Amino acid sequence: MTSDAAERDLLLGRLRGQRRHILDQLDGLNDEQLRMATLPSGWSILGLVRHLTLSDERYWFEAVMGGAPLDFWPEGDNADWRVAADESAERVIADYRAAAAASDALIESLPLNTPPKNPEDWWSAAGLAFPDLRTVIVHVLIETATHAGHLDAARELIDGRQYIVL
Repeated sequence: MTSDAAERDLLLGRLRGQRRHILDQLDGLNDEQLRMATLPSGWSILGLVRHLTLSDERYWFEAVMGGAPLDFWPEGDNADWRVAADESAERVIADYRAAAAASDALIESLPLNTPPKNPEDWWSAAGLAFPDLRTVIVHVLIETATHAGHLDAARELIDGRQYIVL
């Protein structure tokens, strides 16, 4: 196995582990629990899943690395966190799974040093650099792990379930 392949396997394995963490924390929650705001900031668990789907999986892999247009992006402030009342929880979760699978396929198809097809001007203004697929994977991994921690807190407030029992 080449070092590039070993590094890809490591990064992708860790990203998949964080995605599993997200999905595991959804198990056993009913529709009301998935849609309720548990923290003062007002986001819901389904909103967090929508955000991970659009802002992390689809934006970074589909649009930035894959070169696809951002035509999937919803209009409005924080619209990537919103889930309409008539949208089923199952659909939102299925969309996350599908976006993750598409991301995995892209990650597996490109060398880690592949530059983004759609770099954004705002990155440098924000002091950020994403020169290649490797840095994008690390960014999405950190984002997903951070949101998994947010989800742990929300889940414990909802029904006391702890992902890691202390």
